[in-house]
Amino acid sequence: MRGLLVLALLLAAAACLAEGAGECGATSPDRMALRLAPCASAAQNPSSAPSSACCNAVHTIGKQSPQCLCAVMLSNTAKSSGIKPEVAITIPKRCNLADRPVGYKCGAYTLP
Repeated sequence: MRGLLVLALLLAAAACLAEGAGECGATSPDRMALRLAPCASAAQNPSSAPSSACCNAVHTIGKQSPQCLCAVMLSNTAKSSGIKPEVAITIPKRCNLADRPVGYKCGAYTLP
């Protein structure tokens, strides 16, 4: 009986860990995309300078992981907000982020 209880607890813990193992941890890329609201114009127009709030958001998400930043930029939330992935992918460079993952493949795009 005691062994079954331990097994049940281990399975529950494993399920919790697996649930939070996405590109952005426990937060979905669609939910994380809301943090890029300050980047709306910069992600639609390559001539628009990204604001400092946008650069801070991109830096924070990118520090978490390049996979998360990529998933956020390609998310349904970003696309439905009018964000163009081919433009959004250039924001880290336009923000002059020194620690951006240059050359990282993000779907059909590559971070410059």
